[in-house]
Amino acid sequence: MDVLHLEVTPWGVTDASMREHQQERIRGEREDLIIFVEHPEVVTVGPRARNEGQAPPPGYATASTDRGGGLTWHGPGQLVVYPIVHWNLDGEANVAAVIHRLEGWVIAALAELGIEAHRDDRMQGVWVDGRKVCSIGLSFLRWVSRHGLTVNLDTPAGRVEALAGCGLRPDMTTSLRALGHDVERATLVDAMLRTAAQSLNREPNL
Repeated sequence: MDVLHLEVTPWGVTDASMREHQQERIRGEREDLIIFVEHPEVVTVGPRARNEGQAPPPGYATASTDRGGGLTWHGPGQLVVYPIVHWNLDGEANVAAVIHRLEGWVIAALAELGIEAHRDDRMQGVWVDGRKVCSIGLSFLRWVSRHGLTVNLDTPAGRVEALAGCGLRPDMTTSLRALGHDVERATLVDAMLRTAAQSLNREPNL
């Protein structure tokens, strides 16, 4: 897999870039790609949220998206990871299997940092101490994924907690910092790169 490290980039700019990379991957013009990025604050509104009439509280910028799921917060103190990957290996036969693989990747990376994380029957993603710290939402074209996952590291107090994201009540989603874990973005990125080959069966090109 190729790896692209971006600075703070507006969500819409990255979304357009992802679409181009996805088409390149479908045409066989590039390798699988992992993008690490942070966005200025915005709440992306997925089909589920639109269908159910969900909206963030006043004072949040919003953007419509075609990934699975409902409301997802993006902003300072959050690592966003976009896999532009052709999921064609054993154990990747459906969307649930791909999400399970991505959850396992985050869990393995956090374990490298001494943080015990887990799955939860209430909602896909990754949880720590019964609170959700990682959301996952994907869209696929010819089995190449776009969009991806977020890990809340040290988000502004109350911002992500105020959202009833992905069908959960407010306050169920939080940050690692709010749970007492101080993790720098670069530290988590390094842990994810160290665990990528084992978790995703794909070796990152560093």
